[in-house]
Amino acid sequence: MTAKPSFTQRIGYICGRTLPDSMSEWVRQDLVGPGATRRYLLRFLVPIIPVLTLFLLLPGPLWMGLAMMALLYLPLIYFTVALLYVYRRHRLIKHGLDPALADAAARSRAERERLAYERRHGRG
Repeated sequence: MTAKPSFTQRIGYICGRTLPDSMSEWVRQDLVGPGATRRYLLRFLVPIIPVLTLFLLLPGPLWMGLAMMALLYLPLIYFTVALLYVYRRHRLIKHGLDPALADAAARSRAERERLAYERRHGRG
């Protein structure tokens, strides 16, 4: 049975703290398991929305507040997606796990494609 973090440990983990070694399997599943990308994006993109809605309180037309929100939120989305791989590797290293796990799925997919190519073209 894999140890799971308590509520306070999970909040600390989301804020960047390291979990105990007994939870390394949970960390591995969180960072590279099914749904890892979705969890990462939600953790970064959802908490900022209430802060950005404060722009709607500024005087002026509604479109201006929405435009100011978009000017901040769209680059945030871009950089969050762009830094996914870097973040995963960093968190894996921080928890004492192999950073190669961050791109294991891509390497596995490339290997399958290479084998399929070799079978089609008589090299396998």
